[in-house]
Amino acid sequence: MFTSDKKEVMDIRNGKKRRKVSVDVRDYRRSTAEKMKRDSGKVLRCLTVEDNNHTEPMEEEEDDRCFSITFLRNDRLEPATVVSPRYNLIREVGRGSYGVVYEAIARKTGARVAVKRLQCDAPENVELALAEFWALTSLENRHQNVVQLEECVLQRNGLAQKMSHGNKRSKQYLRLVETSLKGERIIGYPEEPCYLWFVMEFCEGGDLNQYVLSRRPDPLTNKSFMRQLTSAVAFLHKNSIVHRDLKPDNILISLKSGSPLLKVADFGLSKVCAGLNCKNSEEKPGAVGRGSNQNNIININKFWLSSACGSDFYMAPEVWEGHYTAKADIFALGIIIWAMIERITFIDAESKRELLGTYIRQGTEIVPVGEALLENPKMVLHIPQKARSSMSEGVKKLLQDMLAVNPQDRPDAFQLEVRMDQVTCVT
Repeated sequence: MFTSDKKEVMDIRNGKKRRKVSVDVRDYRRSTAEKMKRDSGKVLRCLTVEDNNHTEPMEEEEDDRCFSITFLRNDRLEPATVVSPRYNLIREVGRGSYGVVYEAIARKTGARVAVKRLQCDAPENVELALAEFWALTSLENRHQNVVQLEECVLQRNGLAQKMSHGNKRSKQYLRLVETSLKGERIIGYPEEPCYLWFVMEFCEGGDLNQYVLSRRPDPLTNKSFMRQLTSAVAFLHKNSIVHRDLKPDNILISLKSGSPLLKVADFGLSKVCAGLNCKNSEEKPGAVGRGSNQNNIININKFWLSSACGSDFYMAPEVWEGHYTAKADIFALGIIIWAMIERITFIDAESKRELLGTYIRQGTEIVPVGEALLENPKMVLHIPQKARSSMSEGVKKLLQDMLAVNPQDRPDAFQLEVRMDQVTCVT
């Protein structure tokens, strides 16, 4: 049964006091940033592994500036193999509660990549890291609006191993899974440093907040972004992935093609719903059927999730209660699109950044839309919010449906994709 570990604290946002609720029972927001060194001068060295069942021991220099990889076969070390670095880390470009992201250069091709280092020093951090790994590696096909994972390397106790999904012959991988499932450090294992390194495509345009708020309003760009976002979510839901933390921070911009291309990223809170059951997961799967206009695929909206997690300004009403489906992603997308079109922002209390996000004013407080609807399900949302908004009637009606209190009244991701194409094509 879901139990909520809610704490109330007072934050200052836009000079107003409001209640901020921490609702994640596993305390996903525990910060480990102070434990991480600023090591943007590091070099990541990784030797291509033909067989994912081989473990590669790694000798670190005293100043911890590089990896040096050899092979470990049948639990016996073989002579070290000297290799040139695969990636040069140039600079730190982002830092979260449990990971650091660097801009890097692939030595062989000269291509820029993003290298994300996740510190697996606690069960909740291991769970976040594995959730992102499982989500990205479960995708058999690529999508232009979902960030692409190139490879993942596990580093632990002087050993490095290129990771593959479900590699049951890797003791290091199984140890991580056991740590996550038990929710505690495994007794008898030394508490050696452990990291997962994700090598992903680099998005030079920053996140959606930075891109939108640094430019003049552009209706054509808004329409393009709306179509791209709905396409990405439809792709994820078709592949049985609920993102659960859609927000402008987690939407990156690639400028490689000449025009801005959105990339949904950060799958640390995501959930892969296919193949799960009540015994070994938090899901409560219902009937399996067809997903809207898709044939022979699992209807992801029949899977019930119970961990109330995410970012409060984008959370659907049912997420606050801890009983929700993939329709929660649709609600978050509605908040993002509404805020993007009308440039509705707030000042984040922790980062002091101006962020895109819609909210409800209640006296001197600003309250997340989902929380306000939970408290008052009959509340009518005033869309558009601004008197001189250029929002069309079609977009207005679509946003109202996406932000419906009852998730059954919201379109699913496939219906949304069709309707979004219709409303954004109207001149």
